Amino acid sequence: MLIDINAYVGNWPFKQMAYTTCEALLKKMNQFGVDKAAVANMSGILYKNCQTANESLFDELNSNKTFTERLMPFAIINPTYPGWKSDFNKCVKAGIKGLRIYPQYHDYKLTDATCIELVKMARDEDLVVGLTVRMVDSRQKSWMDLDQVAGTAKSEQGLVDLLSVIKEVPDTKYFILNLANGYQLKNEDFELLMKSKVLLDTSGRSLTNMAQAIAFYGADKFAFGTHAPVLDYLTGMLRIESLRDGEASESTKELLRWRNAQKMLNL
Repeated sequence: MLIDINAYVGNWPFKQMAYTTCEALLKKMNQFGVDKAAVANMSGILYKNCQTANESLFDELNSNKTFTERLMPFAIINPTYPGWKSDFNKCVKAGIKGLRIYPQYHDYKLTDATCIELVKMARDEDLVVGLTVRMVDSRQKSWMDLDQVAGTAKSEQGLVDLLSVIKEVPDTKYFILNLANGYQLKNEDFELLMKSKVLLDTSGRSLTNMAQAIAFYGADKFAFGTHAPVLDYLTGMLRIESLRDGEASESTKELLRWRNAQKMLNL
């Protein structure tokens, strides 16, 4: 069994995507034997009103029973947008499994009061909060996309930056997605991550040595993810399947393929 914790439908204004609909994503899942996927509508990241993208996703999912059985909706919520609490409640009623938040694109800090309030609301509904390190590689960026200079307000974030919200709300469940800027932490931050309910997906370029990453954090901190269709569909899977017998047992691979995700998502 395979559960993908990091997939998208929708469009990205700066790059053409190979597949943008639930139907197209499902075909890709079938091609590679993926049973379920956590999916958000990436169009909402750059919509002024994210909720229109969420509702478009819900409408598409509800158009086909197979979609609702295999695709698990994640809502994109901007806690600086008027009416976000109403949007959150609508999404909860629609049956979401979690949220994905994008502070760089929506111009707030993870430690801002409204963001903390949103994350606490997600915790109270037993939802997973997805924190994405990077949407697209800086070498593919448009001049209209995020700044790439570290430390600027809208630059890419690293793993240590994402821990700021985990420190504030440590009892929420988190996915850390597309880990592209290194994964080693100082002792205090390492201890925080280890005791928190966090899964890192296998899509990011920092995880080229999956065996080393597992040795560092443990197999219970990782789960299969593709970051599709932004990244290719196969790399996140190969990082698990290429592990040698001396690096990971079959039971360890099962944790990464689906068991960790199943537990986090209450499936």
